[in-house]
Amino acid sequence: MLEEYSNVLVTGGAGFIGSHVVDSLLSLSKKVVVFDNLLSALEENVPSGATLVRGDVRNPRQIAEAAKGADLIFHLAANANGTVSVNDPRLDFETNALGTFNVLDAALQAGVRKFVHLSSASVYGTPQRFPMGEDHPTKPFVPYGASKLAAEICCRSFFDTYGLPVVIGRPFCVYGPRENPQLALVEVARYVRWHLNGKPIQIVGDPDRKTRDFVHVSDVVQGLLLTADRAPVGEVLNLGSGEEVTMRELADVIGSATGRTVVIDAIPEITDDTYRLVGDVSKIRSLGYAPRVSLAEGVKDLAEKLGERPEMPTGPTIFKRGQRAEDLGRVHTRIHPTS
Repeated sequence: MLEEYSNVLVTGGAGFIGSHVVDSLLSLSKKVVVFDNLLSALEENVPSGATLVRGDVRNPRQIAEAAKGADLIFHLAANANGTVSVNDPRLDFETNALGTFNVLDAALQAGVRKFVHLSSASVYGTPQRFPMGEDHPTKPFVPYGASKLAAEICCRSFFDTYGLPVVIGRPFCVYGPRENPQLALVEVARYVRWHLNGKPIQIVGDPDRKTRDFVHVSDVVQGLLLTADRAPVGEVLNLGSGEEVTMRELADVIGSATGRTVVIDAIPEITDDTYRLVGDVSKIRSLGYAPRVSLAEGVKDLAEKLGERPEMPTGPTIFKRGQRAEDLGRVHTRIHPTS
């Protein structure tokens, strides 16, 4: 795989998904440069076989220097903190949109032969059909999604105008080891951390109606490598499991993984965060993609790696207009572990 590429630059390579991408590239004997500002990532996540360059994608000179000699770029550097997105949208657009422009420009100047951009399923906004294919309308309702869509449009413009070989991956709800707990907005990471600390799992909306498409980080990496290796340039591909899981089913999986009773703290449905969400992954499957880690396996592995009383996520559970859900009443239920 990726036989025609030798020198790879991974922006955001010290982060949650990026560090796993670096691991896989090193296993393929690639020479890897990690470009990361380390503001939300840990240097210890960077494998010893990679070269770390500390820099910021908002600085065009820094990224241009790092891109020299690269023939393949995986661009994962971004603000992925939804709290920051809502509270400081300027930072989001400077990092996710303008930062992506800077990396694209650096790639063009360096003569990069493939540019893989990690976007987000948040660009779709509220789902209008199920499952959501890549042709689903893009109407993001938070600044994070808007900034990621702007980044995609930049990628498309560099492909159409300059012929830069760009491919785009849109991951759904990614979970797994190495995620910064302060950026843990996907339900799996938050729920497991709350549960391991003996806290109720806070579910926004109806636990039996709210759904998500959860995908293990190793499967996202598999999809990104296949996208780089086999996807036609200019393509956008969903990265997910293709399976729709309710929040109650997730809570049940967590209880089974830990052998403990799960307490659900149900928050009334007052936000846009309560919708169903599942991706159509048939396009990436046509390239040979097949999710390998089941939700049960992934949750059990994550719980074991986190151990007893891991660091708690501190960001808000939801983003909303107007009234705070924390001021409303909650409904408590219990889920006992299943065999």
